[in-house]
Amino acid sequence: MRSVFECVECGSHYLPPEAMAYPDGPASPIWCARCQAAKRAAGVREDPLLARIALATARTYELSRGHGSEEPADARRDVRPSRPPVSRRARSGPGALRGKLA
Repeated sequence: MRSVFECVECGSHYLPPEAMAYPDGPASPIWCARCQAAKRAAGVREDPLLARIALATARTYELSRGHGSEEPADARRDVRPSRPPVSRRARSGPGALRGKLA
């Protein structure tokens, strides 16, 4: 699942490429393609702190929604015993007592 970002300049929502790279350079996590081109033409660079915050927020959101993680490694499947219990105590229960009482 890919994250949708919000441009801090114009407020529009945009979906950058998965590799975060356009053909003419890297994609910005804080500016849409149109605002990024305008800022680049004006000679303004993006704030690295804002970029890190935007990427960390997107990553946290993906993890909280479960999109960025797979099944936990310690999750166990339903495992049934392959052989009967060794002790008699495990077999002694209501079923075993009914036969003796009758």
